[in-house]
Amino acid sequence: MKRTEADPLDHADPGRAGAAAAMETLLRAYVRETATPVPDAGEELVLTFPASGVTIGVPVRHRSATGWHRFGEPSVLTPGAARAADAALVAAAAIRETVVARRLPAHLGDDAVARVLDSARRTAAHLAGRRAEAGAGVTPFLDAEQALLLGHPFHPAPKSREEASAAELDDYSPELRGRFRLHWFAAAPSVVAGESADGRTPAELCRRLAAGVEPPPGTVLLPAHPWQAREVLRRPEVAALVEAGLLRPLGPSGPEWYATSSVRTVHRPDADVMLKLSLGLRITNSRRNNLRGEMRLGVRAARLLAAGPGGWLRAEHPDFAILRDFAWVSAGVDGPETGLETAIRDNPFRGGAREGLCVAGLLAERTGPGDGTPPRHRALLAAALERAVRAHGLPAGEAAALWLTRYLDVLAVPLIRLHARYGIALEPHHQNTLVALGDDGLPCAGWYRDSQGYYVAASRAAELESLLPGLGEVDVVFDDAFVDERVAYYLGVNNLLGLVGAFGALGLADESALLRVLRAALERLRAAEPGAKGLLDLLLDAPALPCKANYLTCVDGRDELVGDVRTQSVYIDLPNPLTEVER
Repeated sequence: MKRTEADPLDHADPGRAGAAAAMETLLRAYVRETATPVPDAGEELVLTFPASGVTIGVPVRHRSATGWHRFGEPSVLTPGAARAADAALVAAAAIRETVVARRLPAHLGDDAVARVLDSARRTAAHLAGRRAEAGAGVTPFLDAEQALLLGHPFHPAPKSREEASAAELDDYSPELRGRFRLHWFAAAPSVVAGESADGRTPAELCRRLAAGVEPPPGTVLLPAHPWQAREVLRRPEVAALVEAGLLRPLGPSGPEWYATSSVRTVHRPDADVMLKLSLGLRITNSRRNNLRGEMRLGVRAARLLAAGPGGWLRAEHPDFAILRDFAWVSAGVDGPETGLETAIRDNPFRGGAREGLCVAGLLAERTGPGDGTPPRHRALLAAALERAVRAHGLPAGEAAALWLTRYLDVLAVPLIRLHARYGIALEPHHQNTLVALGDDGLPCAGWYRDSQGYYVAASRAAELESLLPGLGEVDVVFDDAFVDERVAYYLGVNNLLGLVGAFGALGLADESALLRVLRAALERLRAAEPGAKGLLDLLLDAPALPCKANYLTCVDGRDELVGDVRTQSVYIDLPNPLTEVER
């Protein structure tokens, strides 16, 4: 199959396009995590599934050095004939093979197949809605947050959202420009929990958020996602507070907030903060309930940055910043989480300030307008590169190399140097990183967000404890080797190799050329930053890199927000493409 043939993602029927997207991401994850060789573009990938007695042929549209392959529509291969394979068959055959090989209970396979098909349906709904709309997002920031119509490129069920109705998901989904009013609760001060890095009380923080909402006398206002507000009333700990008159649901009120790429984090262009709300829906592999330990970690991290590393970062890298989850609020001072936990995050993207674009949204593939033709730009990245080509008068390949170099300067280098100087490591996957683009389409600033992803290397823990006594009271200190492995995945595999893969899959640049640019930049950094040697030795010289296995984690039925951070997800060894490029 030639890449010039019609792309299945552009099919005029959104159901067919959604199913094509579901099969492609499933198969991309499957071949990566099972180490299945992929032939060159124009050839056919043949997958044999003995557990189901099925053989499937998949046209290869693009073979990627980093795993971001593009596939055509699969077929069931039978002697002398081939017939189209639908998403249900492909998912069932692949997942059953894995369930049998890993000796898992059969019900886990049933659940995983259901999530793949739910994701396909949701993707079709997103495509239908987006094709029918007129106009674009409210701001560039929101447009990038709402661009992930197809979802994570290496996840088998990236748009699975169970337990909410289609009507609810119309309001709550960023892909459908979802916006809604927060649901407010009035709580007695005695049952309000929370803290902030700057000393403001939960009552002060919520009073500023609740514009136009009048609390009953003597109570504190607490926000909640409207879906969560209904669900938490069934929890015994919340029901007891309501019955005792200590917590009162007030209903939706105030201005509308917009859903961002994570679904549960909401944004208002005129607000000085964003809110990371608890949301008990199972989205992809996890229920997105905020855990108090994570929120305490966010506050502790904000205080740690203020004690020294943040000032160093601003001085050394003024075009990079970490968005703090600097406060949290909830109801219930004792016992487990109530489901009303809300983290409060910095929002620098307001009032005409520089707009940060979610990198996942920047790379997200677009489909055609609904008539079977392709879009003018396959992703926001394609439009940005076109601007760079015009502004600098460069061929596309050279402009892509310049784009990657600027990206490394504003995002990757600050993260690696922070790790080298202070032993502080983050989880900068594409959804957790943002960049601003200049008029020439090139990156000019970068940000990191999300308090869940903080690590302190054990060798530096005493030094950081002197900056912030009590740091070790939160679960943040890990062995140096473990920290290096996590950064190697999140920054190395997911972010940097993923960016190179996106350039290739979108047809914008040759991956081998960009891998050489990436390797050269990391080698220069290794020579300049001795403290990063362990991490950079791993990225540059290890024959294999640790890689989170989203497909295997899904089939295993794991909730990635529950349990020890070392075992929340399945990890595999991925061949390192940086060792294979010319030096």
